[in-house]
Amino acid sequence: MKTSLTKTALSRVATLFLLAAGFLTTAMTGGSLLAHAAGPDIDRVQKAIQTRLDGGTAIEALSCQGEMICGIRMLPRAYDNRNYLPLWIDASLRLEKAEALAGAIGRADEDGLVPQDYHIEAIDGLLAEICEQASAAGPDSVAAELWADLDLILTDAFLLYGSHLAAGRVNPETLHNDWKINPVAADLLSSLVAAASSGDVDGALAQLRPAHSGYSTLRSALARLRRLAASGGWPLLGADRTLRPGDRDAAVGGLRHRLTVTGDLEQAFHEDDALLFDAGTESAVRRFQQRHGLKVDGIVGPDTYGMLNVPVSQRIRQVVLNLERWRWLPHDLGSRYILVNTADFNLKAVENGRVGLQMRVVVGRPARRSPVFSARMTYLVVNPYWNVPTTIAVQDILPELQKDITYLSSKGIRVFENWERDAPEIDPATVDWQAYHANRFPFRLRQDPGPYNALGRIKFMFPNQFAVYLHDTPNRALFKRAQRDFSSGCIRLESPEALADFVLADDPRWAAETLADVFREKDRRIIRLKHPIPVHLLYMTAWVDATGSIQFRSDIYDRDRDLAQALSQRRPNQPPDFVRR
Repeated sequence: MKTSLTKTALSRVATLFLLAAGFLTTAMTGGSLLAHAAGPDIDRVQKAIQTRLDGGTAIEALSCQGEMICGIRMLPRAYDNRNYLPLWIDASLRLEKAEALAGAIGRADEDGLVPQDYHIEAIDGLLAEICEQASAAGPDSVAAELWADLDLILTDAFLLYGSHLAAGRVNPETLHNDWKINPVAADLLSSLVAAASSGDVDGALAQLRPAHSGYSTLRSALARLRRLAASGGWPLLGADRTLRPGDRDAAVGGLRHRLTVTGDLEQAFHEDDALLFDAGTESAVRRFQQRHGLKVDGIVGPDTYGMLNVPVSQRIRQVVLNLERWRWLPHDLGSRYILVNTADFNLKAVENGRVGLQMRVVVGRPARRSPVFSARMTYLVVNPYWNVPTTIAVQDILPELQKDITYLSSKGIRVFENWERDAPEIDPATVDWQAYHANRFPFRLRQDPGPYNALGRIKFMFPNQFAVYLHDTPNRALFKRAQRDFSSGCIRLESPEALADFVLADDPRWAAETLADVFREKDRRIIRLKHPIPVHLLYMTAWVDATGSIQFRSDIYDRDRDLAQALSQRRPNQPPDFVRR
């Protein structure tokens, strides 16, 4: 339940103040409050703002009405540029712009944010106090300091809310050491001035919000889910029996109702068919399974029941978490880019806003998670060597080698004395492998190109701190699985040749020569890209697809859990005692 005032309530507070004070000279017109005050003049408010910012706390802690000011380093710059004139209160002490900002803050939950994080209660309290003082003793009794505090706290609210819209409320790098972002460069001060000078607060905030269609569609999905929750959500189903197409069972009626609530079942059914798991119900189950990343077989078993019984409140939370993740992304993904959603085990190649290619991928297992970051693909390697990472060498290969000395030769793996570029090759039969372990393993293992090479015939390189890349694989069976988290962190591709065609499509050098010709050479070859391509590795567990359907995925890496905990931590709003006013 919201404790903040709505826009209408704010208008009512302001109107009561002006009526009680006896200086309402113009009626409310078109929803805007056009009131002229004869109370403390703007010069005294200006001086009060300057005093608050120059009072020795401007680079330390500052509070207004017991509320910690978060943008303490930006506030002096915002006001110094305008000689400390208020931003939200005009020369006649009208409240239209203050009202517009407070209304926008009250709608922060539409972006999955919390209005209370942006001083809404303190803003309401200041408006109420101004009203009370004017009603009791006239407008001259309203202290200029109250007007100053109102303006300062509104400015801080705009800066804080704007920064969260532009770049997120949480820094993911504080949650995960395998999540790297490129912070969005948002000009908050320019947005602040634009909002305050024009009064178009919503327009200024919209410019800070991610422009990606994925963000706006997910934002709309949040509103739909909240309406669904307000109407009662969906029922939980008993999961004691598996339901198959053609079954006649009392549980089918509940299943149909559940699928109808979320729009998966659109076909009306007659009362006398209520027990039959018919073709329409099967189609709806398949659609539901596709929307949740399940095996699409039309059978309602444990996995499907598990997704059916996730409550709407949890789905709302999941959407809120993924809106936050959109805010972490670069605002410009590129005109031509590759996007991998590790939670969906899927890759999309996008050009001019259109998905030109998509395929299944295999991502890192939970113990070796694929990281999240953006980089630029600069070259491909055909018929690559695989320099085995030390972690894989000691955890996966060494135990096999200690059991069978021929393991390396059977996989085409050679041993080098160390990781130096010119390190000599050594015969594995001359090494006492039992004497080596995770803390003592100086060797470099290298797998030659060939049918057993773990990287297949090609790898796609976008240099990054995690040494992660996209690559082919000889193990094709895993792509048939619904959940594909089996790798050691790198991304295995279902159709590497198709991705290579996309990557090289704008390079005329490849008009005559085909990749198949290069594969046949069997020699290692590096292909430099004429134009580097952005690659974005993401982790999205909720999004809206091209048909307008909400997609959900399991939290395979527990990243949803960690982010939810971080977002539940409220920002500090109580200043230290020595600066409390």
